[in-house]
Amino acid sequence: MIFEAAVLVLGILWAGTLWMLLSYSKNQRLMAAQQARVDALRDQRIRELGKRLDDYQNICVRMGEELHELRAVVAPLPDKLLQIEQRDPSSLSYSQAAKLVGMGASIDELTQACGLTQAEAQLMSKLHGG
Repeated sequence: MIFEAAVLVLGILWAGTLWMLLSYSKNQRLMAAQQARVDALRDQRIRELGKRLDDYQNICVRMGEELHELRAVVAPLPDKLLQIEQRDPSSLSYSQAAKLVGMGASIDELTQACGLTQAEAQLMSKLHGG
């Protein structure tokens, strides 16, 4: 009887241990699957951020190129303005026209007050306007 009770207790303990082992194994598989999903989402986010970084770098390179081109266009303008100022001494000086632009004069007002052509007035407005 004691032997049968000991075998029964050992059987119950073995079954409980087996159940705990299977439960633990199942929990480990679930946690591994959940971690795999989290890892996949993280990797996808890293790829998206890498693409955005590449896009920003490309935009910065294009902006730098455009600034370089703009610098090349703007660099000769002071010399051109000086040539324009020296071209017609009888009209109102271009420095005075620049002051008028600074005070908010329109292109039409510049053409009337200073005797500038439409293109000259636009140039003055672009160079000295706000």
